[in-house]
Amino acid sequence: MNEFDGDGVAAAAAARVPWVVGFLDARRGEPRFDMSNRPGQEAFQEHRARAAEQWSRLVEQLRVSTEEEHRAAFLCLLLADGLDPSDTLRARDAVEAVLPQVGGWSADEVAELLRHACDASRQDELTARLRSALATAERLDPDGCRAVAPWLRQAYTLLTSAQVDAVKRRSLTGRVQELLTRADLAEIPEGMIPPYDPWAAPLREQDPTPAFAELLRHLVALSGPRPSQRWRSECLRLVEAASAAAVVPAVLDALAEGGPVGEIWPGRSYTCLVRVEHGDLARGLVWAAALLGGASTVPRLTALALRVGLPRQGMTDSPKLANAAVNSLAEIADPAAMAALHRLRSAIRDRGLRKQIDTALTTVAGRLGISPAQLVERSVPHHGLSADGTVEWTVAGHRVRVDVVGGATVRAGYTAPDGRTTTTAPAAIREQLAEVKAAVKELRKALAAERTRMEALFSTDRSWPYQEWCRYYRDHPLTGSISRGLIWEFQDGDGAWAAVAPGTEPETEPLRVRLWQPVRASADETARWREHLVTAELRQPFKQAFREVYLLTPAEEATEGYSNRFAGHIVRYQQLYALLKERGWQANYLSRHDGGYEGDARAEFDEGQWRVRFHHEPAEDDFRHSPELAATDQVRFERRHGRQWRAALLAEVPPQVFSEAMRDVDLFVAVTSIAADPTWSDRGRERHTAYWQRAAFEHFTASAEVRREALERILPRLRLAKHCTLEGRYLVVRGALATYRIHLGSANVLMEPSGGYLCIVQARSSGPAKVFLPFEDERLSLILSKAALLAADTKISDPSILAQIRRNS
Repeated sequence: MNEFDGDGVAAAAAARVPWVVGFLDARRGEPRFDMSNRPGQEAFQEHRARAAEQWSRLVEQLRVSTEEEHRAAFLCLLLADGLDPSDTLRARDAVEAVLPQVGGWSADEVAELLRHACDASRQDELTARLRSALATAERLDPDGCRAVAPWLRQAYTLLTSAQVDAVKRRSLTGRVQELLTRADLAEIPEGMIPPYDPWAAPLREQDPTPAFAELLRHLVALSGPRPSQRWRSECLRLVEAASAAAVVPAVLDALAEGGPVGEIWPGRSYTCLVRVEHGDLARGLVWAAALLGGASTVPRLTALALRVGLPRQGMTDSPKLANAAVNSLAEIADPAAMAALHRLRSAIRDRGLRKQIDTALTTVAGRLGISPAQLVERSVPHHGLSADGTVEWTVAGHRVRVDVVGGATVRAGYTAPDGRTTTTAPAAIREQLAEVKAAVKELRKALAAERTRMEALFSTDRSWPYQEWCRYYRDHPLTGSISRGLIWEFQDGDGAWAAVAPGTEPETEPLRVRLWQPVRASADETARWREHLVTAELRQPFKQAFREVYLLTPAEEATEGYSNRFAGHIVRYQQLYALLKERGWQANYLSRHDGGYEGDARAEFDEGQWRVRFHHEPAEDDFRHSPELAATDQVRFERRHGRQWRAALLAEVPPQVFSEAMRDVDLFVAVTSIAADPTWSDRGRERHTAYWQRAAFEHFTASAEVRREALERILPRLRLAKHCTLEGRYLVVRGALATYRIHLGSANVLMEPSGGYLCIVQARSSGPAKVFLPFEDERLSLILSKAALLAADTKISDPSILAQIRRNS
């Protein structure tokens, strides 16, 4: 037995317990089985039972041995090589069963066990051997710890540099640190401070005093996303004791703005901000900086959350850092922190981090005694805008003015010193507009996020006290630019609700205010508002008067638990997946992996009280990685019950929730369906031709009905009106060469009298010049553009279109 030869600790242990050495030799002589030579089941079971009985006798003999024999036996069992893997596990079990009762370990014996652990060739061996070795080291006094410190340092380095399970690594590194501290209060294990990473430079420059070492150990010990009050108070005490009040914020600055760390794996390179093994230290430092600096750290915490929370090509994420930044912001009682959380919620799409942000907002709201929705609307930043939605800068004598127009657009204008105005940046100041460009970019993002938030109100039944609405909606520089373009309802003292035109209010002060919703209104009231918008040429920030309404159908009442209204469509899958993400839905990715054949897209409505699920699947089986086409299926609803979701009947779903959810699904189908592709029928793909013909000219949705109503009001105001009539689901255009029928859902064109399909592929524009549209709709713009083209068909120069028309005639 080579491991017990010589004059060392192992040999001395073997001499004390020769019966253990003999037992191990006997076990090595036993036959070994694997898949290539495994005997029958009965013989194998007998072999296992015999081994278990032999080990049981050894354990019983250990129980009656002296403490010195215990230590020697344990050394032999733990240091033994060449055992069958099952015997190695049994040896560890035998040791760990009685190890806590054994004392008297010498530094040499512990050092031998630590050396053996550090020599492990696999990570699972390293952690298993270290667990036993550390149990013996923890019996040493400070002098003994100092004697084995070199091996403890090597063990720490191996743990922090290896791909060890995070839970096991945390437990073992903590024990190693405690032992090194027992040896030397100023001990900072090699690798605890990253030796080269840019963000750790301030730590490397600090003197390694006992107080600083204790602070580092405390920071690394933070094991959860939110520290306890005891951890926080102790952290502040240790920062002061270590004179690290300047070091901690410097690390936060480096994390927020410093360079990343380059990593190279075999065949792959990537960058990260903080390596996995240093995530605990970085998280502790983020919290320490927030506790120390309070509101002054909000810009850096926000920058850090955006840096690690937004996807960047070639850069791995750091969830511990992102969560620490978000949760730290939630603890800072300052309006700037609330505004930062609002900004993060709008910018970040990662599902896990968004949940952390929502939890943080809930925490802040609870502290203020308001709902999370109230907190969000109260934390919308002004972005420097004045009451009229403008902000100005002076750059080298030029006045730069930025306006939020119609709650939908951010425009910049420039006034030169001589009074000349332009909408493009003058060459003289073009290189000095970095601050302005950054502010405009941020303002556009904020405006888009606020439009999304306010549009989500259509799925709720919220109302506000009048003064609260004035403060956070009407008079807010950013939110007000959107609010003033919408129809609101006001409640009088008798409890009656009445809607008024955008930008106006009742003569007497009302009690409460709520957003006017077409799902609550009668058909006549909705028609009046639509006519008002077209007549006054008022374009709303998003669809309201012309918003599609989806009511429960008899078929859906019959199915009760699900809707098939949008089932059976063939859609472009990659486009569908991207649109789902853009609209804030969560969805698994269809592919050939286990579970990849069942698509399940999910979104929450009514401030998280309801969830809708849109099922889909590959439309074809012969795809390689992910399908080109998918087939749509059922839509189902669930209601929140605490932290759980429970399936709900369609009749139980509030009308505004049902309508908004179905509106989203209609959008997904309308945009991604192959029926929207005018060239599909020319590709020779017969598998879905029948669907394309049916969906391209027969399928008529609520969005198509809204287009029809809009056209009824718009067409009489256009010069091409004399060529056009609305007939059912078509806009009929009479040209000189033929008559054309444009489908109001797909925008596809049929020719009369043959009924032939006319393929028109052209750049999408805003329709005929200077045509007012009461809402933004690419499909409506495309329909009007095609109508203008075909009404003047004698002027068409495209040979492909002309050839199709001639074949028809």
